[in-house]
Amino acid sequence: MRVVVDMTRCQDHGQCVFAAPDVFRLDDAGKLAYVAEPGEALRADVEDAADVCPLQAIRIEA
Repeated sequence: MRVVVDMTRCQDHGQCVFAAPDVFRLDDAGKLAYVAEPGEALRADVEDAADVCPLQAIRIEA
């Protein structure tokens, strides 16, 4: 699984961090950082994160 975040759409609301804290985090500057290729075991959390993103900036590939 590959996670892609459209950083031009992302406004760092952080909802994805709550849904999938093993994949998404806010760095010291408050900007989103994420694991681009998390393990398949985290798919459900990543799907939840994509669903709760207010700007629908998160996409899952394969």
